[in-house]
Amino acid sequence: MRTRRIGRIEVLRIRRGALTLALLLSALAAAPRSASPEDAAAAVYNVEIIVFRATSALGGAEDWSAEAGVRNIAGDESAAATSQVGRFVATLPAAQWQLGELDSRLRGSGIYLPVAHAAWSQTASSWGTRAGFPLQRLGIEVPGLTGIVFLERGQFLHLGMTLSYAIADPPAGLGAGPGTSFTLNQSRRIRFYERNYFDHPAFGVIALVTPAQGARPPGR
Repeated sequence: MRTRRIGRIEVLRIRRGALTLALLLSALAAAPRSASPEDAAAAVYNVEIIVFRATSALGGAEDWSAEAGVRNIAGDESAAATSQVGRFVATLPAAQWQLGELDSRLRGSGIYLPVAHAAWSQTASSWGTRAGFPLQRLGIEVPGLTGIVFLERGQFLHLGMTLSYAIADPPAGLGAGPGTSFTLNQSRRIRFYERNYFDHPAFGVIALVTPAQGARPPGR
């Protein structure tokens, strides 16, 4: 009797051990894994931007010719060991834009005038490459407006741009003659679904970045 009892106890222990192991393996299989560099490189993002100009001066006179060499890079990181260049996926139709209401509010403000609105899908370049797409590739054709927009991923995701805008009639108060070229050279760490502002006394950009999968309306 004692031998049978000990045998039953051992069987129960084995069964409990097997059940514990099965639960552990199941939990490990279900646990989210960290994104590998390959996963990050393959991720596709939707980028939407509104480029607008100021109808009245939002700052004073400056030496606008000195802007070209100035960069405003937020959250600088070390360059990646291996470089990955972002891939353009597709232009997004207006029906998929999420900043349409904001565009309308800017037009009705009397202070800002949208000059371009575009959206597209792309993968990110490696941090530090500054590899982007020219405005024409993004569907933006505005007289006097040139430059590139780049999306980079290091530890964090950054959206940046180097834009030059030669405005035929700059706002009075900026001390700029007709056709003066203004430069916007900035990068921002971005968070999904949040509007990002790139400011300049003469013109600016509002941008929204979301995952291509599972997009939802931006935060208010």
